[in-house]
Amino acid sequence: MKIKRQVMSFTIILFLAVLIIFMSFSQRGSQYLVSSGAEYDVRVINGFSDNSSLPLVIWCASEQSDLGGRALQEKDDFSWRLRTDLWGNPHFVCTMKWDQRRKSFDAFKVSRDVRRCSPLRKCSWLVTENGFFFSNDEVNWKKDFSWS
Repeated sequence: MKIKRQVMSFTIILFLAVLIIFMSFSQRGSQYLVSSGAEYDVRVINGFSDNSSLPLVIWCASEQSDLGGRALQEKDDFSWRLRTDLWGNPHFVCTMKWDQRRKSFDAFKVSRDVRRCSPLRKCSWLVTENGFFFSNDEVNWKKDFSWS
């Protein structure tokens, strides 16, 4: 009976060790292990040079949480904090509207952002007439995509 317990315990430990090794070699798995439970700050900034008469309208949601909509005047921002989980959640999508332009984009996606938002765990977006710019420090901005 004692030997059966030892064999069972050894089998469970071996299985867990193999699972951890497998996940560490899997890119997605390692991202989720590293980021599970981590908090990130997401910020979307209205960077239009002159939209005082027409706000930038933003609506953000994930499968678990609807953050609602906001009308951002020039230089206003919309910010939130999120916590990742083992399954690669949350995935926040924002829809932006300005004048006749409309664009939806992934404001935070674990598989893409856990590394690029590091080391400060800050994911910032600057939305301008010329497109959507990303930064993890709000100093160095890189254009991610255009409105079209």
